[in-house]
Amino acid sequence: MYHLQGPQVLQMLKKSLRKSLPESLKVYTTVFHMNQGNPFKLKAVVDKWPDFTTVVIRPQEQEMTDDFDHYTNTYQIYYKNPTNCQEFLGASDVINWKQHLQIQSSQSSLNEVIQNIAAAKLVKVKQDQAIMYMLSETASKLIPSLLEAKNLPPKSGRPKAINQEMFKLSSLDVTHTALVDKFWRFGGNERSQRFIERCIRTFPTFCLLGPEGTPVSWSLMDQTGEIRMGGTVPEYRAQGLSTYVIDAHIRTMDKLDYPTYYHTLITNKITQKISHRLRHIIMPCDWNQWHCEPL
Repeated sequence: MYHLQGPQVLQMLKKSLRKSLPESLKVYTTVFHMNQGNPFKLKAVVDKWPDFTTVVIRPQEQEMTDDFDHYTNTYQIYYKNPTNCQEFLGASDVINWKQHLQIQSSQSSLNEVIQNIAAAKLVKVKQDQAIMYMLSETASKLIPSLLEAKNLPPKSGRPKAINQEMFKLSSLDVTHTALVDKFWRFGGNERSQRFIERCIRTFPTFCLLGPEGTPVSWSLMDQTGEIRMGGTVPEYRAQGLSTYVIDAHIRTMDKLDYPTYYHTLITNKITQKISHRLRHIIMPCDWNQWHCEPL
């Protein structure tokens, strides 16, 4: 196992991962943020260097003190060879299989590797899969071949105008943590609130303040650069507010050359309709997350 440290080595890793986009997207964007000061104190490990076959991004050991905090105990993985990957992930010092944890990847084929290891180590696994979307402008920079192959437009659409007298574009602060957590499908507990608060403190956030001066729609990102926790309070839905906030967030990050993307469930037709209206690009690979619990 090789622990990659220092901006030059991480830049080499990012450059190598870029050649494997979009399959390496989840790891590529995480390494990008590690190169921007590494605010979540992550580390990159590979099976060998520089000709790696598996990359694992994980928190540093001192961050993973709560065995039940799977929000913190999250690993991002990209692999080239399934046999090597299974051998590497099965090593006890790469992933702490005794903790509650999450594994994220843009490769659904990783499921077989995880299931094999989980069976051997007596770990219960639940997989979530979703569709990934990206702004056309971001995709044209990162994966131009994707737009060319599908003859897709290089520019995304724009949202409908909103009543800017009633709604003001702003940012979230930590006092809004409970509100965001309430509407996040992966949330609903103290640990998720701690994770959301950390994301609010660390990364740019966007929201629309309603007439009462409180957030009615919002968008924030996680340590992988994914716009992950968006929502609108029920009484303000179906007014195009989520579309407006997501568009503002993604375009701002794109102008700063931050690669951003988001996912939605196959069953979430509303978000899919928003993505289609904005002409965002569907990634040819899936968003995957495995929730692992030791038995």
